[in-house]
Amino acid sequence: MPNLRLLLSSANYPTSLLLLLKPTSASFSHLFKTPPTPRPISLFTPFSSLSKKPRTHHSRPLPRRNKSSLSENERREKVAAPMEEIGPVGFNKRRAEGKDKSDRPRKILPLKDRKLNPVNTICYVQIMGTGMDTQDTSPSVLLFFDRQRFIFNAGEGLQRFCTEHKIKLSKIDHIFLSRVCSETAGGLPGLLLTLAGMGEEGVAVNVWGPSDLKYLVDAMRSFIPKACMVHTRSFGQSPGSDGGSSPSTRKCTDPIVLIDDEVVKISAILLQPSSSELDVEEGKNQYSELVVKPGDISVVYVCELPEIMGKFDPQKAVALGLKPGPKYRELQLGNSVKSDRQNIMVHPSDVLGPSVPGPIVLIVDCPTPFHLQELLSLQSLSSYYGDMSGNTPETSKAVNCIIHLSPASVTNTKDYQKWMTKFTGAQHIMAGHEIKNIEVPILKGSARIAARLNYLCPKFFPAPGFWSLQHLNGSAPGYRALSEVPVSKLCESIPAENLLKFYLRPYTQLGLDRSGVPTTNGLSEIIDELLSEIPEIVDAAQQVSQFWHGLKHAKEDLTPMLSSYAIEEPWLSENTLPSCLEDISREDMEIVLLGTGSSQPSKYRNVSSVLINLFSKGSILLDCGEGTLGQLKRRFGVEGADDAVRGLRCIWISHIHADHHTGLARILALRRDLLKGVPHQPVLVIAPKMLKRFLDAYQILEDLDMQFLDCRHTTEASLEAFESNMSETSIENNNTNGVGLTNPDLNSTLFAKGIPMQSHWKRPDSPVNSSAVVNLLRNLKEVLKEAGLEALISFPVVHCPQAFGVALTAADRLNAAGKVVPGWKIVYSGDSRPCPELIKASHGATVLIHEATFEDAMVDEAIARNHSTTKEAIEVGNSAGVYRIILTHFSQRYPKIPVFDETHMHKTSIAFDLMSVNLADLPVLPRILPYLRILFRNEMIVDESDDVVDAAVTAAN
Repeated sequence: MPNLRLLLSSANYPTSLLLLLKPTSASFSHLFKTPPTPRPISLFTPFSSLSKKPRTHHSRPLPRRNKSSLSENERREKVAAPMEEIGPVGFNKRRAEGKDKSDRPRKILPLKDRKLNPVNTICYVQIMGTGMDTQDTSPSVLLFFDRQRFIFNAGEGLQRFCTEHKIKLSKIDHIFLSRVCSETAGGLPGLLLTLAGMGEEGVAVNVWGPSDLKYLVDAMRSFIPKACMVHTRSFGQSPGSDGGSSPSTRKCTDPIVLIDDEVVKISAILLQPSSSELDVEEGKNQYSELVVKPGDISVVYVCELPEIMGKFDPQKAVALGLKPGPKYRELQLGNSVKSDRQNIMVHPSDVLGPSVPGPIVLIVDCPTPFHLQELLSLQSLSSYYGDMSGNTPETSKAVNCIIHLSPASVTNTKDYQKWMTKFTGAQHIMAGHEIKNIEVPILKGSARIAARLNYLCPKFFPAPGFWSLQHLNGSAPGYRALSEVPVSKLCESIPAENLLKFYLRPYTQLGLDRSGVPTTNGLSEIIDELLSEIPEIVDAAQQVSQFWHGLKHAKEDLTPMLSSYAIEEPWLSENTLPSCLEDISREDMEIVLLGTGSSQPSKYRNVSSVLINLFSKGSILLDCGEGTLGQLKRRFGVEGADDAVRGLRCIWISHIHADHHTGLARILALRRDLLKGVPHQPVLVIAPKMLKRFLDAYQILEDLDMQFLDCRHTTEASLEAFESNMSETSIENNNTNGVGLTNPDLNSTLFAKGIPMQSHWKRPDSPVNSSAVVNLLRNLKEVLKEAGLEALISFPVVHCPQAFGVALTAADRLNAAGKVVPGWKIVYSGDSRPCPELIKASHGATVLIHEATFEDAMVDEAIARNHSTTKEAIEVGNSAGVYRIILTHFSQRYPKIPVFDETHMHKTSIAFDLMSVNLADLPVLPRILPYLRILFRNEMIVDESDDVVDAAVTAAN
């Protein structure tokens, strides 16, 4: 009781006080009016001692993490921007209304003028391992020069891969796409955000792609700051307004020269399917040609370096009457000069030895058998074939390296293998999802953390799927073993490896270079390292495992370091469970944290995504940042992730910022492919309306098989209006206020009439078809019923325009005794400042998943960017009386584990990527927190080399 009195007398947590005294009637209108008071003494003394690692000669002092990362421009903006308050809780009103950047003048950012050196240069092509271990995207290829960088394909995870391996992106001049689709362009938004945040103005870049790439880039402008830095370079045919190709240009297969400068010539050869998987009757146009969507067009890129001039012979120059001097240099550069002593012109061939042909690299993307027939018939490639093609030595061009992005289902066919043999002497690198690479994690840092967490607590951190091929049963989708192809038809090749290089210059190093290929760390090696580094982790893991063996509340069985913690804190002796957890099954629901970082993918944390796994009843995705599909495959394995995508009931997106939705198109495209030929309904995407423009642009490129529903139609008031007006006529006659259904009645809240955010919340929107909205809401109701859910309700939060949180409630159930057990409730905050709407929606929730971007000392940054601190997130949960709080969306300042004050963490857990929280394990969840401190005790120091540019972080938030 003395400690309880101390808690109440401190008055620092008025929300907790309200909860203890009257949990069912806390007044949210008065919640934020309690004046701030001094910070109380921490009751978690044992926890605090863990965070204070003694300094030795092996360690360095912790950097100051509370140092502001705002740029000077942001500081001025922060001072000038009106800071509104909800009681003492402030927020950035300009940012919430979208006025912090939109009112700045835009200007076209020119490309940098690179001074190229064609003679003394280093050049190589390098495999960027995106997609190899998870098969979720097309691998990327880097063409490197001293002063230029070219990237071919920007699939999801490219930026994270570059961060992992310290590959700088600042000198990228050109990005080429072999196809314009989610598989090859899913990482483009994140990459552009990074480039936009570099320096004072960002870095401009050319983006090249077949057909009308402009559709895609224009759509990105709604959520990418400084999108004017993107210079779109579409080539080839121009699709019509319906997205189909023009028949007059369909068969154009002549090389299109894109780049031709001193160091490289890059050409594109269009590759179109000879047939289509689309319905033939629907695909024919008035010219009886099959309509080809832009996303169906593929490209073969040809990269040719200039020839290397022969060695200069000064004796020949003297014999031809030349004096040593500038004319020698002119001849070496390929220019003819007049002799000093003779009345003749001296040509380079007179004084230079035999020239060496410039190296040639082909990057081939032949995605389907329908493209293969076109590839085999390309006449424009005939000059690159070897002697068997009948080319004369003068016209033939020897190809040194071919990187095959084509899938194994294509490359392992007899026809493709035979085509490969035409390139005499070429080194073939197979980068199209070879099965050899599946068990090798690309993101080694993240895999290492996952393995260590799995050793400590396998219940919350299951083993990632990429360390076992058992789920593949010896094969991968579309994979055909090489042994099935007759040996006589095989062309010698090697599988791609992460960071594998093929040197082109200097000529003496021409060929493969494996020196940069990372060594493979197996699971056993990682665990051996852990046991050597932290020997006591063995006992810690055993003690954690006992939480699931009947030792739920026995204080004598707790670790010595936690004994005082258990005695001092009264809530640890509570045995009460929420009624929704009575007789709960492990097949009811689990929360899978796929991405727990903010702003952009980092080495250890991917961006926001939460899977609500309902097991046999399917799943629901809350936010879908870049790399979500890859994370699903790392968690469940290749086939397990495919099953999860097939079973998606709906996808809910909180707001328009790129770190919350740029993985969506890839998920939708995979679901479309997996369910092709199977009767099914388009998946329902619930998101702010601004996202529809981006998805519509993708729909032009490839069918995403989805239905779109605005978040504003899933608010509590809108759903009540839908229930009370089931007929279309009555709803159409209703006052729709421009959004199809009535806006929420938000009296006494931040969004009510007369409150600063009211004007933005009720901002006029484009008219919608009310009957279409009603049909979508009916679909949603049916989807929720099939998933065993009672409701999905969106609510506005304070972050940016049209930002939402969501509450999911399960339907009531009967236990074994026939008793009605109420359903669980999960609330997800999205990105938000603490606000009454969020607390109201969280009232009585079983789990609150709340963003905690900043540590408590950075409250000014949290307000300026409309995020929450750790303490604020916990207070929201305490105010609403939630059972468990999971903190997520951590700033990249905290690469492995965030900084937090352990005070009042009795119901709270820190989220990690791939963490899986089963509903049945919620009582144990907070008890693993001190053990996590043990696991990360030697890694609390920020690895400064892992930090990203603060401006890039700011741009995405």
